[in-house]
Amino acid sequence: MKPIHRQFTALMLLIAFVATSVVPTVAVPDEGMYTPDQIARLPLKERGLKINPLDLYNPNGPDISDAVVRLSIGCSAEFVSPKGLILTNHHCAFDALVSASSPGSDYAKDGFKADSMAQEMPAKNYGIFITNRVEDVTAKVTAGTEGLNDTALVAKIRENTENLTKAEQAKAPEGATIRIQSLNNGFFHYLYETQQIQDVRVVYAPPKSIGYFGGDPDNFEWSRHTGDFTFLRAYVSPEGKSAPYSEKNVPYVPKKFLSISVDGIKENDFTMVFGYPGGTTRYRESQAIEYAQNINYPFLVDYLTAWINGLVKAGENDEAKRIALQGEIFSLSNGQKLYGGHVSAMKRANLVAQKKKEEADLDAWINENPQRNPKADPRRAERYGTLLADIANVSEPFYKYGARDRLLRTLPNPNAMPLLAWLYDAVTTVKKGETLPDQKRAALMAQVGNREPVVEAEVARYFFKAISELPADQKFQTAEYMFGGKTGQARRDAESRFMEEIYGPNGPDAAEEVAAIYSMSYPELKARYADLVVFAEALEAERAGATRRGGEFAMDIDPLRLKFQQAKAEMKGTRPYPDANSTLRFSYGNVKGYTPREALEYSPITTLKGVIEKDTGVEPFDVPAKLKELQAAKDFGRWGVGDSVPVNFLTTNDIIGGNSGSPVLNANGEQIGIAFDGNYEGLGNDMFFDPRFGRTIVVDIRYVLFVTEKFGGAGWILDEMVLVDSRTKRKKK
Repeated sequence: MKPIHRQFTALMLLIAFVATSVVPTVAVPDEGMYTPDQIARLPLKERGLKINPLDLYNPNGPDISDAVVRLSIGCSAEFVSPKGLILTNHHCAFDALVSASSPGSDYAKDGFKADSMAQEMPAKNYGIFITNRVEDVTAKVTAGTEGLNDTALVAKIRENTENLTKAEQAKAPEGATIRIQSLNNGFFHYLYETQQIQDVRVVYAPPKSIGYFGGDPDNFEWSRHTGDFTFLRAYVSPEGKSAPYSEKNVPYVPKKFLSISVDGIKENDFTMVFGYPGGTTRYRESQAIEYAQNINYPFLVDYLTAWINGLVKAGENDEAKRIALQGEIFSLSNGQKLYGGHVSAMKRANLVAQKKKEEADLDAWINENPQRNPKADPRRAERYGTLLADIANVSEPFYKYGARDRLLRTLPNPNAMPLLAWLYDAVTTVKKGETLPDQKRAALMAQVGNREPVVEAEVARYFFKAISELPADQKFQTAEYMFGGKTGQARRDAESRFMEEIYGPNGPDAAEEVAAIYSMSYPELKARYADLVVFAEALEAERAGATRRGGEFAMDIDPLRLKFQQAKAEMKGTRPYPDANSTLRFSYGNVKGYTPREALEYSPITTLKGVIEKDTGVEPFDVPAKLKELQAAKDFGRWGVGDSVPVNFLTTNDIIGGNSGSPVLNANGEQIGIAFDGNYEGLGNDMFFDPRFGRTIVVDIRYVLFVTEKFGGAGWILDEMVLVDSRTKRKKK
């Protein structure tokens, strides 16, 4: 494998060449989650932008991007008033509502309204992160790496990163944090200066029957009729510094907040999105795509399904548990449908074959004969000649055991299976002659003490069944030995007898019992839990092998992936946008519907009439009576259009998980909506973007204002916002 590492040296020397020999272009319309410094080079004026691009992002002064923040739970949000008022999604604030709820006050179901700032409710465990500065520091991080290879090269990049971080931190404002991140396997290095605000409070959240109308059946679907929004507020100490919750804290004054357009939208209008998209891997090789499609995502779907089923069963006959568990069920259900949608989208696009075709084209370009094409560069073969073969050689031994490694690396997950996870840890700890450290005891007591046995049993059954169904060349041999090579119900019965040792009446159910196991001698442990010890030791060996293979693969594939991106960028004459990584990004598009399949056309706008058309009176399609009354009376206030109120709309903006809560802006940089979802046909967008199907689903800002004022009776919130109506030339604060 060593020659592959030496290729990294030549690759780093190519960085400056590629950066200066290509220009940023948009390979696919509307594709890209761009870093703020790339905005000035995008064709925004041609698409319809009516303001100066510097108004969107200006490294030397306040701009629209300064109004956009990241919630500590991983969503996006935005300031919409000079008093620290924040707008985000209902589902992003859902955990705050759940944590404040009790059987007598179910804010997650019924919503929450403060009638003044004094009544605003603390959002437990919530904070926000504000990005003060973004800078491409690739040249600074890679300075002095010429001629270095392997360990020396990595050490120099680390040294440069640490020195630059230290120098910039010394200059940063009080309370700000500097971090430098490597993106796209080292293609980019970016510096981020951020600050945190710790005190966040709930101002207004609609009931679940509005904020999550349609529930799981409508999740990722169009048409959509969901009022997925919540108002929060940021507070700081009287001195203006970040501080934990205190009655003495005061509203934070942002350096920028968004104006709200009430003009509305129509099809083909230009749109922009700022936010903090999670993670993408759009520059992966075909082997990684195939693994994701056939192994990783299907595993996640099945695993999450078992977990969700357990949580539902746990809350069936216990109202307090049902309330407490609904946030977890919501999150897991979202992931379950997401990963299933990824698989469907990748297969529909024939993505694996598409990637292999691109690699064949790349190979032909690399080895193009200069005698046949005078533009061909003979140095290509020198730089990239073995690239695709090297990727194949590195990938084959790693993916050979892909299904088994993915399964056993996750078993046992302490969140879904805390008892088995801690018993596994106890076996491996005692085997090494060690005991339970004090710092781990608290975690054990919390996880095992608060476990849901119904959930754990459901997940355990899934794992044992999945182990039995592993391909013939990837069997977990110890499990085959323990369960006698049985199949079908006989196998399930054998697994149940093993699980009885753990979960049965003689098993260690209480946290104190599990903690006591760490005090046993190894012979005592083997005598008391013979099958568990055999299983745990075999699992430990398998996990160690998977970890070793994963480490070797990462060490070898990272430089190859960087070189792969460099080669494709050079071939196409483009410079890529960085993969998303939960940092501030920008995308642009238009309001537009789509055709999901033959003979079906989706228009891009829905209204309150459609909400009522879906009403069944039963969750998740239970429309509140007051909402139906407002529609019947056509009592829309300022927010109606014709005979109803706009609710949701579609755009072609490129987003992904983490963009939930992002502001959707018009050509003037005014907020017209809140991104809250993507469509099912457009999933798979962590690995590719399909312009035919990829859509962002948006809450129309007029529905937000209508629900807040007319339904919720919280019009005082709107009084501190800047509402712009160009039709009447009115700007209202």
